[in-house]
Amino acid sequence: MTTANNGNILLVEDEENLHDTLKLNLELEGYTVTSAYDGNKALKAVENEYFDLIIMDVMLPELDGISATERIRIQNIETPILILSAKNTTVDKVTGLKKGADDYLTKPFDLEELLLRVYKLIEKNKKLQDKETISDSFSFGDNQIFFNAQQATTWEGKTVELSKKETMLLKLLFENKNEVVTREKILQVVWGYNVFPATRTIDNFILNFRKYFEKDSRNPTYFHSVRGVGYKFTEV
Repeated sequence: MTTANNGNILLVEDEENLHDTLKLNLELEGYTVTSAYDGNKALKAVENEYFDLIIMDVMLPELDGISATERIRIQNIETPILILSAKNTTVDKVTGLKKGADDYLTKPFDLEELLLRVYKLIEKNKKLQDKETISDSFSFGDNQIFFNAQQATTWEGKTVELSKKETMLLKLLFENKNEVVTREKILQVVWGYNVFPATRTIDNFILNFRKYFEKDSRNPTYFHSVRGVGYKFTEV
């Protein structure tokens, strides 16, 4: 299970000794760990960084873990969330899962069990992210993209040279066709950013795609921006 970086984890736990113990053990397993000690700091971290998993304690100062989980889900952030709680009643577990948690572990817990759950949640998420893979070329309308050559033939019969990042972004959008891909996911996959810059880079790429591939760039058929969420390629 241990490789260079098995994933980025946000650890939200205000009990310092437990926080330090979990952080150390997660890092020994090859994870990169970002720390937050209350619900509000957790929300700020999620807005600024990409995470493969969030470990969220329930009893937190300022904003509790269940409310923080709910707010994260309202923002359409689908990062898996593992809740840690001293409350072990069925009602508490159901509430946590209803508010958007993916798993629920009650304290005190066995460290090996926590690490196994962390591993499984991250692996499951990676499989969900790996949508259908596409071959060396992809056609839509009268456009054709050649990924290895980093070239496209447009509906007008023109040949367009594509940059590596344009090619990667097109491939990501095509693999997730008809689904919104979040800005965070694009920056993490295509640009390799963990910390997100304030940038209009993706918007500019989408504008270029419309110029190349849309018959009416102002009323796009294929490439859509979904305000406040991300971008979508629509297969007609």
